[in-house]
Amino acid sequence: MLAAVLLVVLVPTACMLWFLSAAMRNSSLAARQRLTDAYRQQVIEAKASLQQHWQGQLAVLDGPGDTDAATSFRRFVTTLEVDGVAIRRDDGGTVYPSGSIAPIDDPLNDDPNWVAAEDLEFAQSNPAAAAEAYGRIAREAPAANLQALALLARARCLAKAGKGPEAVAILTGPIAEKQLSGARAPDGRLISVSAAMLALRLLLDDPNSYVLESTTMWRKGDDGTGPPDRAAIPQVNRLIGWLRDRANDYGPPLLPSGQRLLVMNELSGLPGGPELHPPPFPTRAAEQLVAEYLDFRQPQPVPGRWSRSTDPEVWHVSSANRQVVAICRQRRLVRVSERICTLGGRVTGIALRLRPPGAAEDNDALLTVPAPAPLVGWEIRAVLAGADPFADAARRQNVLYLWAAGLGIAGVLVIALIIAGYLGRQMRLARLKNDLIATVSHELKTPLSSMRVLVDTLLAGRVRDEGQAGEYFQLIAKENERLSRLIDNFLTFSRMERNKVAFEREPVRVAEVIAPAVAAVRDRFDAPGCRLDVDVADDVPMIVGDRGALVTVLLNLLDNAHKYTGQQKQVTVRARRQDGGVRIEVRDNGVGLSRRAVRRVFDRFYQVDQHLSRGAGGCGLGLSIVRFVVGAHGGDIEVASRPGEGSTFTVVLPGHRREGSDGMPNDE
Repeated sequence: MLAAVLLVVLVPTACMLWFLSAAMRNSSLAARQRLTDAYRQQVIEAKASLQQHWQGQLAVLDGPGDTDAATSFRRFVTTLEVDGVAIRRDDGGTVYPSGSIAPIDDPLNDDPNWVAAEDLEFAQSNPAAAAEAYGRIAREAPAANLQALALLARARCLAKAGKGPEAVAILTGPIAEKQLSGARAPDGRLISVSAAMLALRLLLDDPNSYVLESTTMWRKGDDGTGPPDRAAIPQVNRLIGWLRDRANDYGPPLLPSGQRLLVMNELSGLPGGPELHPPPFPTRAAEQLVAEYLDFRQPQPVPGRWSRSTDPEVWHVSSANRQVVAICRQRRLVRVSERICTLGGRVTGIALRLRPPGAAEDNDALLTVPAPAPLVGWEIRAVLAGADPFADAARRQNVLYLWAAGLGIAGVLVIALIIAGYLGRQMRLARLKNDLIATVSHELKTPLSSMRVLVDTLLAGRVRDEGQAGEYFQLIAKENERLSRLIDNFLTFSRMERNKVAFEREPVRVAEVIAPAVAAVRDRFDAPGCRLDVDVADDVPMIVGDRGALVTVLLNLLDNAHKYTGQQKQVTVRARRQDGGVRIEVRDNGVGLSRRAVRRVFDRFYQVDQHLSRGAGGCGLGLSIVRFVVGAHGGDIEVASRPGEGSTFTVVLPGHRREGSDGMPNDE
């Protein structure tokens, strides 16, 4: 039965929970689908805007170029949203940025005067003599390149010889003259820029030893004939400003990309301060990135489509004619693309994220679509930027499902509890009936068997004399009395179970209840060592109840006291007044009760010791009848007992109250 009840509970509950889970999952999926449909059009429009933007950017690479590659480089880098650009020739070589200008013939190794000057500078470590030798070469040089190189070498030697001011004067004066401003070293570097860098290093070593306002470099005008520029700025900053302007100038004379990047890096590394401020270089990052890009053999870029370079974080794309290669770091591609997707507020409620190929999966994406053609393999992922507008509806629906499931499960549990209670009652009733039948059969069988043996003996005449026959008749009378008590108890129990007990209510004196009960058991205490004492106080009030039922209560208590005591029976019945009522105690010196037995002693069919009860007789109904009768009379019964120390059963009944002459109730 218990297994059936569990199945009744578990099977519907499991099915309901499964349906609940499926319903909540379907509700969430439906809400997500509605949300996806609501934002799909925004994502499609953002994709179109992204495609239009990058196609427009890449179309600039195919447009008409500038007169030279350096100017085109600067224009692309400053106007397009890319990190760098490489201008290439038809044969695949790079025009700009390049390591150097086309190499110039180096006549120095064949000039004995130059060889001699270098010997004085490096082999003999005589910078003063080397400076004089380089000065003679500069005065006699037939070409501007050689003259500028000689002046630069002379300034270098003067600086080594401790003549820094003279060196700075040459570096910022003659070399900066217009006729020498375009002079180049054999590797293509501009000598005037190298001279300015050397002068800056010397000035930074000892900036207070030089006065530069009178030198040619600080005069206004292209020809250097204007009045001196005496603005109140530090001398070093003036030189930095000239180098900054030269590094940012992509016009003729063209500064080689390697030398330009060197100047930018040197100036950017200068310490800042109130008198020394490193200048900005808009193209420095692009120059650096393209230089690093060209250091490796790169895969062929695809026209009109971003693809990875040898560096997985750097992407490149070429123009249709493959003469311009745009280079961009991945983080900038992502940043620019995400900005274009949300430009103009066309996307609301979601944030668009660009996911490059090979990036980690993002399970939080609401919607994913392929990126447009310039970003082949990329994905546009839509992520909720705020609260889910459909989440509240889904939550409300889920709450409804939970309430419905909870009520359904609660209903199943209630029904199961009702069924379990009913089955339990039926099982207890069946056990009760079985116990009753077994007890009745045993208890009735014992006196009937005794009486049958005695009657058979008398009928057969197997007696010695009249005295023995009288003794047998007394035994038959006792067994008959015992049988009558058992039958009365069973009938009383039956009436109790059917609530058919009807008590007659009348004023009764306590002595009228105690006396018949004591008289009924008095002969049992006539044996040697047995004693039954009765102590009824004079002020005990009357009680209202059924005299016969109350006598049965006391008789059952005395019967138990007699049965569950040893050979020396000491039983006392006391009646006292208590709070206007009556307190009746039955005390014995019997076997006593354990703490567990005290809690169950009034239960139906409960017997403390089965062997003792079988020897003494009884069916375990007496005390349950006592509690029922006492409770029906508005009283209470208690028991105090310890094993081996006897027991005391106390019955408390309300006293009879009547109105006195003053109209107030009085106890009688």
